[in-house]
Amino acid sequence: MEIEQENKMSLTEHLIELRKRLFRIVIALGVGFGICFYFKNLVFDIITRPLTEVLPAESHLVYIGLTEAFFVYMKLAFFAALLLTSPYILYQIWKFISPGLLPREKKLVIPFVFFSSLLFIGGVLFGYYIVLPPAFKFFVSFNNEYLQAMISFREYLSLFVMFLLGFGVSFELPVFIFFLAKLGVVNAKTLARQWKFAILFIFIAAAVLTPSPDALSQILMAIPLMFLYVVSIFVAGFARKEKNKNSAKD
Repeated sequence: MEIEQENKMSLTEHLIELRKRLFRIVIALGVGFGICFYFKNLVFDIITRPLTEVLPAESHLVYIGLTEAFFVYMKLAFFAALLLTSPYILYQIWKFISPGLLPREKKLVIPFVFFSSLLFIGGVLFGYYIVLPPAFKFFVSFNNEYLQAMISFREYLSLFVMFLLGFGVSFELPVFIFFLAKLGVVNAKTLARQWKFAILFIFIAAAVLTPSPDALSQILMAIPLMFLYVVSIFVAGFARKEKNKNSAKD
């Protein structure tokens, strides 16, 4: 009962805590944005490389509005800052929800930040190095003597960001399953029994998230997600055991 009383916070205290965490996240993003905008040409080269490597010789990305390039560079710097500061952002999210947790659950902060960051960045890198190159190669293959690619950087960046964020979030599956299992929403047995539906859903998600309609890109995205689903089954089993063990101690 004493622990429960310590964990209770009033609505005003929750709002103050939320404001503090959001302020720190904004400051971190601001610093990251400043750094990334300063090195915008390097960031530009890294982000456009999956496309520029498959474009025909003498091809260039274009912008068609007077202010378009400036605002696209702003978006570019913000996206890079989001990746750069993601571990700190996840840490602040955890610190916001931690007052509602038991002391032993608060000890999960380091594993949560580490694995969440690792999975998110791993998903982004997997999409960048494994999936995007063949997808862009497929699209550019339509370039010929009658059709010449003149790709807007704004459209490319929107596709790039949506795709890689989708990969980063989808790779967080084991973390989501862990918390759902801790809450008793799912369990390992249910996940194992529903594997057929899971595979179907994974391929549907892969078809929606991949920019290319070819089967190869969808398969490249579905394979790691299926592996992560299997990992999630074991994670759910571990979370359930921990919950039962803690309940027995209480």
